[in-house]
Amino acid sequence: MTAYLLILGEREAVAWVLRESRMAFPPTQRREVDRLTVGDELFLLTTRGCWHNPTRDRTRVIGRAWVTGPVEPYGEPLTIAGREFTRGCPIEIEALAPYLRGVELAPLLPRLAAFPDKRAGAWSIRLRRPLLALPGGDADLLRAELAKVAAAPDKAVGEYLARIRPVRGLRSAAPA
Repeated sequence: MTAYLLILGEREAVAWVLRESRMAFPPTQRREVDRLTVGDELFLLTTRGCWHNPTRDRTRVIGRAWVTGPVEPYGEPLTIAGREFTRGCPIEIEALAPYLRGVELAPLLPRLAAFPDKRAGAWSIRLRRPLLALPGGDADLLRAELAKVAAAPDKAVGEYLARIRPVRGLRSAAPA
């Protein structure tokens, strides 16, 4: 079993993941996506820009999930907030923090081995991918911190879905 940060940079993607209990990946080939297997642990992370207010929002781990099926191609590409996704996998969300809350990542950086460059702003470059593999100690730390703020997903999913509004002029669609 491997643990990953599952990096979500768009609020509509967060809504889709929570509503569908699936993860979708863009057409770009990424080794970490190809290596994803059933049983891998995912820490759902939202970036500062995810909620469209980066001066207010912070990069946070908002939930924890498990991969429950293989990554498979979609028959037709899926479009979420104007971006195309060509493959995905089912996930089971185990814990979810309340809307716009979660474990802020920046204060934990000195203790996270997955971010070797601790300079201000330098670490965020590692979040420009769909998945980031985590060493065991990092996963343990995030698991413990998330347990302090998260609850069963059914307690928080409704608020996420009620409060996330589509981006103007863009449509989301589910795979056929």
